[in-house]
Amino acid sequence: MNKKIILFITFFTCLIPILLWGQENYEIQVYPAETIAPSYTGIELHSNISASGKPMIDQVRPTQNALRQTLEITHGFATNFEIGFYQFLNTQKDFGSQWVGTHIRPKITIPEQWHLPVGLSLSTEIGYQRRAYSADTWTAEIRPIIDKDFRVFYISLNPAFGKSLEGLNKNQSFSFEPSCKVAFHINQKIDFGAEYYGSTGPLFNRLKSTDQQHTLYAALDLNLNPDWEFNCGTGWGMTQSTDGFIVKLIIGYKFGDKNKLKKS
Repeated sequence: MNKKIILFITFFTCLIPILLWGQENYEIQVYPAETIAPSYTGIELHSNISASGKPMIDQVRPTQNALRQTLEITHGFATNFEIGFYQFLNTQKDFGSQWVGTHIRPKITIPEQWHLPVGLSLSTEIGYQRRAYSADTWTAEIRPIIDKDFRVFYISLNPAFGKSLEGLNKNQSFSFEPSCKVAFHINQKIDFGAEYYGSTGPLFNRLKSTDQQHTLYAALDLNLNPDWEFNCGTGWGMTQSTDGFIVKLIIGYKFGDKNKLKKS
């Protein structure tokens, strides 16, 4: 096996114990390093349901049988630069369908002309969510993204850092919120692998293991058309603070000038 591949797998394996912290369940996705092409627009619908959720905690509504949906619109404003916009919705039997909040996410990536051995980009995110659905109403996130395709499989690492700007945890330092993905290329149109999302708490004051959040997903990607995105998965929470069982689905479509579309 190529020495570079061995080194990268070793690096990834060493990171696994550290990458234990996760993003909100409205947007269950590990990002790739690439950005959408200039003048192109992508629309994604993220949907997931917690078949085994958590009770009310810190006056945040329970997650049992909660259907969460996120409408994401991403536009390429320049080469290697995009901005994503999010609207979050929640539907539950006791509360009906409710608007939850909105975020904005600029993202910049290293140009391909630099010929780095890995894809490298930086995403930032800031936004509001209603107090009934989050202990923190205003939050920000910094997300470095590192990825690499090894022909047989693809790896993406998202070691994110989150900060409460207003709410219960606003006096806490940045929290470590990574996620990662390994996808094996079954053939040219089907990828199958695992996604991980976790949450350990403040960087210098980690939560007890029982209070941390760790979720592992079996995930399927269909690459049937370069304009379409399809990702689905089932996730299992590994601590008592995590939703026990989640099913997720992402469907996306991008449109614009075909001559400017990047190869997927």
